[in-house]
Amino acid sequence: MIRINLLPHRAEKRRAKQLQFIVFSVLSIVLGAFVVGLVHVAIGTQISYQERRNEYLKQETAILDRQIAEIKKLRQQTQSLLARKNVVENLQSTRSDVVHLLDQMLRILPEGVYLKSLRQSGQRISLVGYAQSNARVSTLMRAIEDSPWLNSPALVEIHAANVGGSRLNEFSLNFNLTKQADSAGAASSGSGKGR
Repeated sequence: MIRINLLPHRAEKRRAKQLQFIVFSVLSIVLGAFVVGLVHVAIGTQISYQERRNEYLKQETAILDRQIAEIKKLRQQTQSLLARKNVVENLQSTRSDVVHLLDQMLRILPEGVYLKSLRQSGQRISLVGYAQSNARVSTLMRAIEDSPWLNSPALVEIHAANVGGSRLNEFSLNFNLTKQADSAGAASSGSGKGR
């Protein structure tokens, strides 16, 4: 006998396919939502990690900025101390220069020459004085050139002047105070100590 199925098999297949489509749609939506949530959590974790790193870097930068400011302050203090040290060393090394200058002026000043002023600026000496004649000024300049402590005399000006009723020549003269005699003096005193 032949069996005939009178049930609506096409409608059942259609319903089964629709049910399968709905199940797969729901599963894909759930899976998509899970993937989106997972990506969102991963990105949020990365963002919070980067924010923590940025905060740490800001803190470390602030610490380094404070250290740099302290280093700059220390460098300024060091420069200030070195400048003071150089001034003290310069004063220490030149403290005998005035003694040598005055000693040399007493030794080389010819008769008939009178000093009005003596001014020192570094190693440069400016001298203003009176002389009975121009020849005495020339003698003074030659004596300065021959002195071991003085050199480079340069006459700035000379003119006639009346001082105390007598006629004299007022002159201005510049010359240098040298350091060459210091090393020679130190060498001779050092060799004297060795004996």
